[in-house]
Amino acid sequence: MKAVVQRVQRASVQVDGRVVGEIGPGLMTLLGVEKGDSEDQLKWMVQKILDLRIFPDQAGKMNLSLLETGGGHLIVSQFTLAGDCSRGRRPAFTGAEDPERAKEFYLRAIELSQAAGVKTEAGEFGGDMKVELVNDGPVTLILER
Repeated sequence: MKAVVQRVQRASVQVDGRVVGEIGPGLMTLLGVEKGDSEDQLKWMVQKILDLRIFPDQAGKMNLSLLETGGGHLIVSQFTLAGDCSRGRRPAFTGAEDPERAKEFYLRAIELSQAAGVKTEAGEFGGDMKVELVNDGPVTLILER
């Protein structure tokens, strides 16, 4: 499982010209589910994202988590994170989880974030999405589990 986490001032995702998810200050997560990933890995990943101390405190030091700031969380499914670019010029996606199972993990990630009390928005699994964001900092982290 892989995630690209970005601290944002705002972020939104559109499908067919309509906004399906939108947040103000908070985190945008691109989530890639790979074959063999487990529920425990997903729980770890979501909790790690929510607990990352990457927001500034009163002294301007990165010392606060999303849970402490009350920001939003936009989660977007991103199967291309499982792309293998080690050979040739075309990425291989054989490591990406089956779409049906990946969708279950994606929806579960949204549930876990919401259950933690975070205002959570989402993209549309399998949709042709247009993602727009203003990266704050910029702060961008890559997590793997």
